[in-house]
Amino acid sequence: MKLLKIIFHISIYEYTRMPFGIKNASAHFERMMDTVFQEEVVEGWMVVYIDDLIIYSETWEDHVQYIDRVLSKCTPINLKISLKKCNFGQQELLALGHKVSSLSLAIDQNKVAAVPLKPVPKTQKRCNISLGLLATRETTSEILPT
Repeated sequence: MKLLKIIFHISIYEYTRMPFGIKNASAHFERMMDTVFQEEVVEGWMVVYIDDLIIYSETWEDHVQYIDRVLSKCTPINLKISLKKCNFGQQELLALGHKVSSLSLAIDQNKVAAVPLKPVPKTQKRCNISLGLLATRETTSEILPT
């Protein structure tokens, strides 16, 4: 895959891996992840968000089968997985500021508790930023009084 070439004097250098600091690196990586795991997402048992993979299933046997399928796709493309960052067979987990379980989807209460501790915005720009953080209906219904 052609990522980036740099001409330096009489030599041309080409990266073999995506370097840090490249503007389109995250978009390139996310597109690659979406392409590699498109089938699993369409089948409805996996969610991909940038570099997070969430696999969910109804039975332990299905879960093991899904994990095996994902790992078998990672090996040929040299996609590394850090076991320290993996959690297998969880009944509930925190993902993107939400507590996700088989029974519910709720906002992480640590995030909700942090809202009153934030300083009061003093400029229109800071106010817009604060309102942007509270923009979703699920978030505002638990934080702001109705």
